[in-house]
Amino acid sequence: MLLVAAATGRELAAALGLAQAPGQEQLQGRLFPAQAHGRPVLALVTGIGVVNAALALGRAMEQTEIFGVLCVGVAGSFDLAAHPLGCARLVEREVWPDYGLLFSGACDADARALGFSLNGVPASDPAAVFASLAWDAPAEAARMGLDAAWLDRAASITVSGVSADRARAGERLARFGPGLENMEGFAVAYAARLSGLPFAELRAVSNAVGARPPESWDLPGALDALGVAAQRLLASTGGPDATPNQRT
Repeated sequence: MLLVAAATGRELAAALGLAQAPGQEQLQGRLFPAQAHGRPVLALVTGIGVVNAALALGRAMEQTEIFGVLCVGVAGSFDLAAHPLGCARLVEREVWPDYGLLFSGACDADARALGFSLNGVPASDPAAVFASLAWDAPAEAARMGLDAAWLDRAASITVSGVSADRARAGERLARFGPGLENMEGFAVAYAARLSGLPFAELRAVSNAVGARPPESWDLPGALDALGVAAQRLLASTGGPDATPNQRT
């Protein structure tokens, strides 16, 4: 079955069209069945951040057989002209800038400086994962029976501390060239990659990166947009051609 994961109950409820958001304390880290716009899925509230996301996905994959992972939620935009408030984007690349050696004055860590890949593969091996993951987003979605070709795509960075000022946002934009910023995407994508599962990530823009509420923020509008995009994505009629533990 398809696993749909979100950091919070509000994001999950918006994406799945649930009448009420599941309680964060009661359901964080627990799988539960849901009907998502006519499609049966397994739903998961991971909790906020890379640690919660990785733990929740790991446990979920041990508990039951799934054929793919769809990560849904809101995100900040580095460029409101390209990715305006309330737009929905299909993520095609995630960078985790917190892994590695962090030097004075740097906005990110040097992932290769430690000499250890995240997945334990020798640094010289092309399969080694450090702080970046990329995938063919429409193809991965199609393997789960999801038609995502209509969605505009974006690169994203996953951070443990959100960019709360414009200076830091500018540094990260210059360094990585991302469209979006979130707090879980890399962890969910990495868990899917290690498990050999197809993966897709759908984000709706709730704010400008570097701005704090109420300036350049519209969370209700982003949740509405997430719901509209997720409904169209999950209502796709194509059946999944993925089977467990296969990935191209």
